[in-house]
Amino acid sequence: MDIQQFLHEYNRGDRNFSGLRLHEVDLRGASLSGIDLSGADLSQADLSGANLSRANLERANLTDADLVGADLSGANLKHINLIGADLGRASLVGADLSYGDLRTADLEQADLQGAVLCEVVLSGANLTHANLANAWVENTDLTPAELDDTDGNWVRSYDAGDAAATGSRWISWGLH
Repeated sequence: MDIQQFLHEYNRGDRNFSGLRLHEVDLRGASLSGIDLSGADLSQADLSGANLSRANLERANLTDADLVGADLSGANLKHINLIGADLGRASLVGADLSYGDLRTADLEQADLQGAVLCEVVLSGANLTHANLANAWVENTDLTPAELDDTDGNWVRSYDAGDAAATGSRWISWGLH
């Protein structure tokens, strides 16, 4: 399916595009709220400024995708591949990133308030100035993630191998 057909079908009301291959597609600023792109290949796609709120992106491949300023609030991002993706200033409020792979992702100034980060790989990710207030982090690999100046009042103790953020539910914390 080409991009014009995809957008036409979405605008007609179709929301199920699971498994679709949209490698390197340009969807800058697109409004795709509530779309089902589970298992889709969006690697190297430009989704900067796109509205993907409440989208289902479970098991989608967004390797090296540009999601700068995108709205992913309330999205299902379980088992997502965001290796090397740029999520700077993106809204991930209430998003579920459980079991996601965000190695080397750029989350600078991203809003992760209330996000679920259980069993997520964030090694090498940039979380500078990210807002993690009320995020739920469990068994998440953060080494050697960049956490400096992260909003949420990070308390880091690498010697003790733990970290915490104010208002967050830390069931178990593991720096691997």
